Amino acid sequence: MAKVMVVGIGPGRYEEMTIRAAEALRACDTIVGYTVYVDLVREHFSEKEFLTTPMTKEVERCELAFTEAAKGKTVAMICSGDAGVYGMSGLILEIGARYPEIPVEIISGVTAAIGGASVLGAPLIHDFAVISLSDLLTPWEKIEKRLLAAAEADFVICLYNPSSKKRHDYLRRACDLILQYQPGTTVCGIVKNIGREGEEKEILSLEQLRETPVDMFTTVFIGNSQTKAAGGRMVTPRGYRI
Repeated sequence: MAKVMVVGIGPGRYEEMTIRAAEALRACDTIVGYTVYVDLVREHFSEKEFLTTPMTKEVERCELAFTEAAKGKTVAMICSGDAGVYGMSGLILEIGARYPEIPVEIISGVTAAIGGASVLGAPLIHDFAVISLSDLLTPWEKIEKRLLAAAEADFVICLYNPSSKKRHDYLRRACDLILQYQPGTTVCGIVKNIGREGEEKEILSLEQLRETPVDMFTTVFIGNSQTKAAGGRMVTPRGYRI
């Protein structure tokens, strides 16, 4: 059946994939995705046809999915985390307007904010903002405004894409902006390789976070004025009386 499914595969470990996502991958003919993400699922769906494109080839990847579906195949376009959170579902729907005869189904997954929060404890129990520090598609000036607004409003802030070889100082810059509204003692946390081999976590202050090296596989959590460390976990109280 000609169809494109956009599937969020979660943090990476097969056991953390939703049942619906796993069933979709079992039912499809072809799995399309970024090379790194395809490698995460290849072992468990080895009988499928796999097609990959490198980073920055997202448009080509989506067009490839529709080209394959037009041949009568059921195609799964996979994304790490959730397909609708910095994933491919938006682009698929935009390009899919040129292929009205091919239905599109979007299957959600566990995004890094949720997966990382469970590793750290309970940092997202109250209102929070998710902001990507990647300026590949978003101007830094706009990212800066969002960081300042979220810090001033006392949101817990979850940062995606905090650093790369070309953006090695972006987390430091983000921390400097947030320090305009939050004290250096603000409780923060980082999780590396969420749900994958080599998973690591650390709870630290905002001042310490500013000096901490991170990479693209790290998700950063910056607490609000109520966030605390409790029993080695990061906790943002919701306001219950205890």
